[in-house]
Amino acid sequence: MKSPMGTTISRLLLAGSALPMLALAVTAAPAAAQTAAADEKAGDEKVIVVVGTRRTDRSILDTASPVDVVGAAELATQPASNVLDIVKALVPSFYVGQNAIADASTFVRAPSLRGLSADEVLVQLNGKRLNRSALVQVYTGGDTALSFGSQGADISTIPSLAIGSLQILRDGATAQYGSDAIAGVMNYGLREDAGLEVVGRYGQYYRGDGESFQIAANAGVKLGDRGFINLTGEYTDDRGTVRNETRPLALIFAQQNPGLAGRLPNYPGPAQIYGTSPGYAYRFLLNSAYELSPEAKIYFTANYSHLKADQSFNYRSPISATNVPVVGGTTNLNANAAFATPIYLTPCPANAANNGCPAGGFLQNGATYNFTTLYPAGFTPRFVGVTDQYWGVLGIKGKSGDFTYDLSGTIARNSINLSMYDSLSPSFGPQSQTSFQFGKLIQEEQNLNADFTYAVDAGLASPVTFSFGGEFRRETYTQTAGDVQSYAGGPYAVQPLYEPDGEGGYQPVLVPDGNDGFKQLVITKPPGASGYGGTSPTFAGSRSQQSFALYAGAETDLTDTFSVGAMGRYERYNSFGSAFVGKGNFRWEVVPSFAIRGTAGTGFHAPSPGQNNTAILTTTFVNGDQVQVGTYPVTSNIARYFGATQLRPERSTNFGLGFVFTPTDSISLTVDAYSIKVKNRIGISQNFDVTAADIAREPALLAVGDGGAVNYFTNAFDTRTRGIDVVGTWRGDVAGGKASLILAYNYNKSTVTRRDTFVDANGDTQFVIGDAQVVNIGNLAPNHRANLTGTWQKDGFAFTLREAYYGSWREEVGYPGQKFGAKFTTDIDVSYTFMEHYTVSVGAINLFNTYPDRVANSPDNRIFLSTNSLADGQIYPNSGGPFGFNGGFWYARIRVKY
Repeated sequence: MKSPMGTTISRLLLAGSALPMLALAVTAAPAAAQTAAADEKAGDEKVIVVVGTRRTDRSILDTASPVDVVGAAELATQPASNVLDIVKALVPSFYVGQNAIADASTFVRAPSLRGLSADEVLVQLNGKRLNRSALVQVYTGGDTALSFGSQGADISTIPSLAIGSLQILRDGATAQYGSDAIAGVMNYGLREDAGLEVVGRYGQYYRGDGESFQIAANAGVKLGDRGFINLTGEYTDDRGTVRNETRPLALIFAQQNPGLAGRLPNYPGPAQIYGTSPGYAYRFLLNSAYELSPEAKIYFTANYSHLKADQSFNYRSPISATNVPVVGGTTNLNANAAFATPIYLTPCPANAANNGCPAGGFLQNGATYNFTTLYPAGFTPRFVGVTDQYWGVLGIKGKSGDFTYDLSGTIARNSINLSMYDSLSPSFGPQSQTSFQFGKLIQEEQNLNADFTYAVDAGLASPVTFSFGGEFRRETYTQTAGDVQSYAGGPYAVQPLYEPDGEGGYQPVLVPDGNDGFKQLVITKPPGASGYGGTSPTFAGSRSQQSFALYAGAETDLTDTFSVGAMGRYERYNSFGSAFVGKGNFRWEVVPSFAIRGTAGTGFHAPSPGQNNTAILTTTFVNGDQVQVGTYPVTSNIARYFGATQLRPERSTNFGLGFVFTPTDSISLTVDAYSIKVKNRIGISQNFDVTAADIAREPALLAVGDGGAVNYFTNAFDTRTRGIDVVGTWRGDVAGGKASLILAYNYNKSTVTRRDTFVDANGDTQFVIGDAQVVNIGNLAPNHRANLTGTWQKDGFAFTLREAYYGSWREEVGYPGQKFGAKFTTDIDVSYTFMEHYTVSVGAINLFNTYPDRVANSPDNRIFLSTNSLADGQIYPNSGGPFGFNGGFWYARIRVKY
């Protein structure tokens, strides 16, 4: 997809590409934390932690909870257009899929921290809650497995150059920050410096596709000695990649119809595309503050972003094929439902009901229509997502002696406008549109916060820091109606066929029923647009939820070597009631070089209005056949029919225990083990198949259709997550330059400890979540992940080398039984700074061009001999695995900073 500014910016960047350009300072997040720690020992500055504690005198090695700190250099110089991909490279326990063909989940990718959902991680900007995305993750597949059903913040809206540092609290913190902070907190601290910085980057994958352009600028001014204004703007343009073969059925079509081969989508390339979707984005972030007096200041922060991406959907074939060779045998491939049978255009004559041809029937011997008139070689819908984000906070903070206060208000709006072109609405026949508007998804939030601390000298080793405050939150989820043809069944959705009976009347057209009998021939065409269903007026509208909270806590040093803290929070929602959670922690310095730290707490995650009210109809393919999958609110008749019940809050219990070892100023080691139990976890059920008998019992299921599937939100399972983080670092002098070596390792394993069942309409007992979901929860992200990073700097030169290890993993929904093997990837960066203000850099991510294992042949996924791929052309897993399937990427960057 070509953006409006793409051509101009591409030429500007390419014109400067003779200069090597600035690159990546590659390091893991814990690695960065330890690097910062070493810096603090070597110099006079201290890295002060602002998450997980209300004290203002804690460094990253002094906290009771493990906190990672990633500096601006590590974040802003990553060669990625999306903050999600930057953080994924830096944080071993952070996972996000590539999501090649994943409906709207391609546009808003849901990350996971410590194997938990995106909305079980609280995201903040300057300590203020970042709003949720408007997208609720309902795509059925491994792409969203760890965040299936989540509605978390979209951090891709943040321009990376605006970030001064990222602090990641790897511990439950609901008692401190409220709902969502079960897995931890990610706080993006924003830049406050003065000056001008401009960055330009160009890169592409080794295969010559996926060109990526970025231009960003940061400008800051001081308002005397009383304040500052810092503004960042960023523009990115990413071209698409292709990492698959064409569909075998498209290849057969080209062989059988050489004159129409050029009409195949994307010809001569694959008829559908698995790869990075092309897109562009521009993002802005303003951070400012002004002192009203020496003891008080007012601050204002705002974020705006606009992202647009264009995704390939599955190819819809007009032909079928039989006895197609696959590994170990042959199989049949079917035409898409839009083409499989013609549409009969002649309705039963008026007043013919008494002659056997009722209203709603069609004549088999009348005129017909076939969509080959519109798409003679089939079609591949293109799905477009446009995301707009507005977020702003205004506040005042200050102190009076030992008393501090921070009063603020936040407003936010995130919207996603979904549309499609190169498609059709099969049940509308010749009147079908080819492009559709599906309606908007909108998330709006308002927060009011009051936070206070008061330090009291109680005769202990340090003052007791009391913290207390309150919060009011209101969030509204809105779905607007789409085009009628995007969701509705048209006049040709159900066509009972009749023929003359030879006596002046009509009789049903009969076909064998498979049981030595006959049944009437009824032609059906899927309702809604092919590929995605728009929002119908039935489910359009706004739903709101509000809550208020009160919290209090205390922290102190009981002795010079023993620190403790405790926090409690009460929160009440108008939608489900109240919750009380608490947390305690300690840190004991056994000897100056060795300390033990631990935490214990409870938490909760409240279901959002989006999770309670989302209604979306999507299309997936099973063995090459199109299937409608509907996600419906738990209050709907459709969801209730398959056992849905009202959503309740998640409840969690967190435990952490670890140690900090610093034998010398140049060596440090931290080890932290954790256990997180989540009860009544919010997710989405397995898909329940819809039959004609189900439709007869519950007519609302006609929207999905016979052969379709239904799922819904549920609390029907509990999980337990256990893991360990190990971070070791060494810093010293090598060959006259400054050097460091950092090892960061994470082990994480989630298991499902409870699954609910229900009795369906046939009297059969079924699990609400399926076996494949259980496997993915524990194995989609590698259980073992490690980074080994070495850096060296001297006289303006900087060299960074990182080796990353990704353990084996599974994606049971898409690839049952297959275990994808462990892999290593290598990143390298070389940069040079000259004349103080200019830095050029070149480097490579995945230097040796490593790919995940190919998809293996199995009874569920047959490998076709003609393309050496699955029926949909897949070679690699759709989610991309833990490091993606695009292969090696080289880049160059230039930075000018004054």
